[in-house]
Amino acid sequence: MGIAYVEGLVKGPADKEETVRFLVDSGARYSLLPKAVWEAFELKPQRKVSFTLADGTTIERSVSEALISFPQGEAHTPVILGEEGDEALLGVVTLEILGLVFNPFDRTLRPMRMLLC
Repeated sequence: MGIAYVEGLVKGPADKEETVRFLVDSGARYSLLPKAVWEAFELKPQRKVSFTLADGTTIERSVSEALISFPQGEAHTPVILGEEGDEALLGVVTLEILGLVFNPFDRTLRPMRMLLC
């Protein structure tokens, strides 16, 4: 898998918004917002979730919800509230909510083939 970044507009309460550069991570379930971003929006933790990292380590992080917008659309999505040093990640749950998939050949987001079942 190649490394790819996309820019998205994150919108928070009280009409706050910020452009964020996300690393597209098809191995990540949830998207992650860096600490400086979610704190500026005053997002509040809604629950704690345990995550297993690639090396097998388990960590616990707070999860909230944010509105993320790309040229292909916008949607409310769960987001991990990152800690110091965490990079913004775009995970598959956000991509699926938006009906998008990552094309690794040209490193772009494309519309997903949607099935009604």
